[in-house]
Amino acid sequence: MTTKQTLASRMRYRIKRGKAFVYLPGDFADLSDSDQIGRGLRTLVQEGVLVKIGQGIYARAKKSSLTGAPVPERPLRDLAIAALAKLGVEVAPSRYEKAYNAGQTPQVPTGRVIGVKGRISRKISYNGRSITFEKAA
Repeated sequence: MTTKQTLASRMRYRIKRGKAFVYLPGDFADLSDSDQIGRGLRTLVQEGVLVKIGQGIYARAKKSSLTGAPVPERPLRDLAIAALAKLGVEVAPSRYEKAYNAGQTPQVPTGRVIGVKGRISRKISYNGRSITFEKAA
């Protein structure tokens, strides 16, 4: 007798075995329809396998050594750049990065501002920290 795998367990397996650290619902489109994928993603967020960082954007999570709560495995900037790549938005240096690299300022950029070529209307944030997008020249 075989055990039947639930959609959430198949999604969990794909997340644990995959190299990606950012997931969109479209990454699981081959498993089921969009309603069931949404329910599976909510289940994985409740279990602490994923954390939600934006509308339809999820990051692989690990347990915090301080609080025990699920936190993203990677820094928010890395997550945002990976999410933008999956969404087809090209990333460019921000004006702060350009000024620092040109030696015009000693202020090291925080990485919270990302230059984009094109339009992006999503908000990417976690735990009160958010990424700001600026149009790159």
